[in-house]
Amino acid sequence: MSEDFAARRPRARFHGRIEDARRACMHPGCDEPGEFRAPAAQGRRSGFDGPGDWRWFCLDHVRAFNSGYNFFEGMSADEIEAQQTPYAGWERETRAFSAGAGDKPRWADFVDPLDAIGAKFAQAAARERPDGRPLSDGDRRALKVLGLGHDADRRALRTRYAELVRRYHPDRNGGDRSHEKALQDVISAYTQLKGRPAFA
Repeated sequence: MSEDFAARRPRARFHGRIEDARRACMHPGCDEPGEFRAPAAQGRRSGFDGPGDWRWFCLDHVRAFNSGYNFFEGMSADEIEAQQTPYAGWERETRAFSAGAGDKPRWADFVDPLDAIGAKFAQAAARERPDGRPLSDGDRRALKVLGLGHDADRRALRTRYAELVRRYHPDRNGGDRSHEKALQDVISAYTQLKGRPAFA
């Protein structure tokens, strides 16, 4: 970096300072500009919904705030211990990513990128029903349980359901209950699909 550029570049002396602040310090009786933010005592904390509520202080008062700030204030002993465990935060569910992320063709399998793009759209086209009615991923899993293709209609669904119930029901197998789990899966799959728009 040239010396001229380094000399011309403005340097912030204090990290987090918002210069030219038009708000005054919130400490009672202080008229200095509030150039530093601090978490509000009560109010919304920063999170998924956006930034939280802040208080604004001058340099002296933000230093005083920081020296007395206690993250654990108001927490019970159990809550403090939970915050200090090495796996704190892992109990929260992570954001779900694309359900079909693993189904996409790999770029490395193709010499021509256009072939890879074409394969991706060919997969999507193969998953569409001829009647254009939508199927969710849950619907597709239920069809797989029943051994039906994505283009099955209501008649095929009912026929296959009746066939599998006869195959797995204990009354048809001399009281043998070893297929009970398969029967439950079939009933669950049929229950999900029979009310879906694709089979109305």
